[in-house]
Amino acid sequence: MKIAYIAHPIGGDVKSNLAKIQDVVLKINREEPETVPFAPYYLDCLILDDSVPEDRLRGIKNDHEFFERGFIDELRLYGDTISAGMEAEIELAREYKIPVIPMTTGTKTEFYGIEYEV
Repeated sequence: MKIAYIAHPIGGDVKSNLAKIQDVVLKINREEPETVPFAPYYLDCLILDDSVPEDRLRGIKNDHEFFERGFIDELRLYGDTISAGMEAEIELAREYKIPVIPMTTGTKTEFYGIEYEV
């Protein structure tokens, strides 16, 4: 089985974005029997306050640890756009030679720099 790290924008409408992440995880669990969806930041978003610098740094530190330990087989990009947090995750993936796969029209357009049909 492979572990797919789910990258998705969080900021703005956090509650709605967390619901979208739940949908992605559910879809992967139901449709991809050999893939483990992985969104470790999800729990941190529920208990840490992103507007508190110490909390934000702790969440980022937690996130980085999974990349550094080699738990992730691929980074998947979801959502309408690539957020600053997702850009940082892309850089980590590149640093650790983890494949990056844009999964939505918005992330494909931003990642590859070309327009995609919906």
